[in-house]
Amino acid sequence: MNNFWFYIQLGLDHVLDFSAYDHILFLTALALPFTFLRWKQLLVLATVFTITHCLSLGLSSYGVLTVDVGLIEFLIPITIFLTAAYNLMRIKNGAAHGRFDFLVVATSFFGLIHGFGFSNYFKMLMAGEEDKLTPLLGFATGIELSQVSIILMVLVLAYLVQALGKVKQSYFILTGSVLILLMTIPMLVATYPW
Repeated sequence: MNNFWFYIQLGLDHVLDFSAYDHILFLTALALPFTFLRWKQLLVLATVFTITHCLSLGLSSYGVLTVDVGLIEFLIPITIFLTAAYNLMRIKNGAAHGRFDFLVVATSFFGLIHGFGFSNYFKMLMAGEEDKLTPLLGFATGIELSQVSIILMVLVLAYLVQALGKVKQSYFILTGSVLILLMTIPMLVATYPW
């Protein structure tokens, strides 16, 4: 059981690591258009991300599929950039909410990419493990808990800014998405496969 708790902590640390803030940026971009009225849809998206993130870890851990790390390191900021850009496109078109089915598919794909980004390190940790399922479940639990805490913080911030600060939702989404785009550009440049 101690092993399970170790992997829960690893999942928490993986998402909440401020020195590797790509996960936080992606979740923030994903959560910006949501309010507490639609928290269940946001939770579904976070869970879909967790499942697909861990699916790619599992595929890699069991040796079923490996992906070029350099490509994945470039694709991770692309997922963040596209999510924030999608928010801006929705604002431009006058729709604060995107199509939920599209968001589920995009989040699934982005979860796979983010999972492959961590797969080499995770595979190295599990090299001595006979049971790979327990670490994967522990890691998934840690990821889900940390993601829920991030989306809760974004929802609280959205409430404070929009309801109490009387800022229109479209301005909140616009400002947050532009900030995320600006933070993502250096990541794109640093990871571009020259």
